[in-house]
Amino acid sequence: MRLFSPSLLNRIAPFDFLFSRPCPRSRGFIGSNRLFLSDSSIRSEKSAKDMAVAEEASPSRRFWNEAKKKEANFAILSPFVVALASGGLETATFKNYIQQDVYFLKAFARAYEMAEDCADDDDDKATISKLKNAIVDELKMHNSTLLGWGVDPAKETTVANPATTRYCDFLIATASGKVDYGKGPGKIATPFEMTKIAAYTVGAMTPCMRLYAHLGKELKIFLEREENDPHPHKKWIDTYSSKDFEDSARQIEELLDKLSISLTGEELDVIGKLYQRAMKLEVDFFYAQRRIYPSVVPLVQYLKPKSKLVIFSDFDLTCTTVDSSAILAEIAILTAQKTDLSVGEPGNSSGDARASWNDLSSLYTEEYEQCIEKLLPSEKAKEFQFEGLHKGLKLLSEFERGANARVVDSGLLKGINVEDIKKAGERLILQDGCRNFFQNLVNLKQERDLDVHILSYCWCADLIRSAFSSVGCLDHLSIHSNEFSYEESLSTGEISINMESPLDKVEKFKSLLTSASSTAMSGHKSVYIGDSVGDLLCLLLADIGIVVGSSTSLRKVGESFGVSFVPLFPGVVEKQRQVDRDEMPVWRGLSGVLYTVSSWSEIHAFILGS
Repeated sequence: MRLFSPSLLNRIAPFDFLFSRPCPRSRGFIGSNRLFLSDSSIRSEKSAKDMAVAEEASPSRRFWNEAKKKEANFAILSPFVVALASGGLETATFKNYIQQDVYFLKAFARAYEMAEDCADDDDDKATISKLKNAIVDELKMHNSTLLGWGVDPAKETTVANPATTRYCDFLIATASGKVDYGKGPGKIATPFEMTKIAAYTVGAMTPCMRLYAHLGKELKIFLEREENDPHPHKKWIDTYSSKDFEDSARQIEELLDKLSISLTGEELDVIGKLYQRAMKLEVDFFYAQRRIYPSVVPLVQYLKPKSKLVIFSDFDLTCTTVDSSAILAEIAILTAQKTDLSVGEPGNSSGDARASWNDLSSLYTEEYEQCIEKLLPSEKAKEFQFEGLHKGLKLLSEFERGANARVVDSGLLKGINVEDIKKAGERLILQDGCRNFFQNLVNLKQERDLDVHILSYCWCADLIRSAFSSVGCLDHLSIHSNEFSYEESLSTGEISINMESPLDKVEKFKSLLTSASSTAMSGHKSVYIGDSVGDLLCLLLADIGIVVGSSTSLRKVGESFGVSFVPLFPGVVEKQRQVDRDEMPVWRGLSGVLYTVSSWSEIHAFILGS
């Protein structure tokens, strides 16, 4: 059980608010995801609000923030970029990439020229000209690289691959005024329509600049190698991580913001779609750079074709933006409000129900904090200690059982209509990218041996079933959780307990993994995705444990028992280095290493690819 802070529950009423927008992960949750409010967090919240206002005023920043959470992760976890970072990218693949990029950059420079012709402001024309000159310099760098391989760029005839062609055609079409989103000016007759085309063109070109600057910064950490073993792609990384390239990226973003000022909201939406389209084409460009040697990403392609892949995921705050206990409590309170209006029907009044929930939550908060402190070792472990962690989490398991018993004894959950629960599940907002991941994952079941399991402390599995049914995935995954007891269609207040503690969860995990092993034709690999202390044992036993979000209690407990938390991208690059050295990358349980992500798009890119 993971209860919800009473103060936050008061702020989320009425019930519809639960489904109108994501609930902040950074405040008010208790249990294994609790993060406490402090002066610094209040200041951070104010800073976040100020940043949100600035982002709203800057289209380029707003577009990039969206792309950074989605498409940028697919680019950075592409086989090409991972191999580039590891230093093991084969020369033939890198040569082909350079040739394709030269073809593309020529179209990019041409688009700049066309945008400059459309701009009606001298300063804008000067900025575009400067940006075009930077592309010319980039082309010179690429030509120099080709000459180093004995290839004369002047004599070389590059045949663009389909991804390169699509990207170039898109840029030139946009710069010609042929916008596919219904708001192109058609026949260009006025200076304003010309300026609009300049804005659209710059909007389609900005993603490339910002993404390359982002990749350069992300890859720069991999230049730190032994002095006698320089990174083979140091020049490429230095170029795109340089201040000069960052300045160019900022210049085009500032130009986009300036050109957008006079546009309508509808026209800004067009630029947003062009930006997103360009970012997807950029991702396609990276995935089109085919490697000769094995790549550890995406995982489904690296594993043997006949090996079984078993995916496990927690539900509350791993898949969802709101904890299910808060949803069920709010339904109970609203049910009590209906009872208040119906004379003669049994049930708590809404005031009593809310007071009961507040008392339960406050007590849970206090005792949970005490429990976490008690299970920690007196000194932080110097090496990974799974047995010590397992023993410590017995204390948390006992606490969770007691907390669940209090909820049942309170009668708070009595009288809830199962149809209200199902409707809540249908409207439940999942984390960005979670829906898309599971939809693509279940489609993969047609191609390979794959099991998908949801393991959750949720009091009512009907809520989970409804949530996954609404995204079309219910028939292709197995849900393991607790169940409400019903008389006719109303809950009795009792919970049929199947999983209420870390020990329950890990026993179910091991049982399912044993079953998967018995049916696997050629071995199996397991991935567990979770976000809380209650997931720690499963995360560590899985071959690959992925932590979503930034639970402070999970890190505190994990690190106290010697668990290491590694961002997914550097972790994947290290595994790629093992492949580059002809070693078998060790994806195995009980390594003491967990991989951290900030979004589901990272998980999607790592496991399934683009």
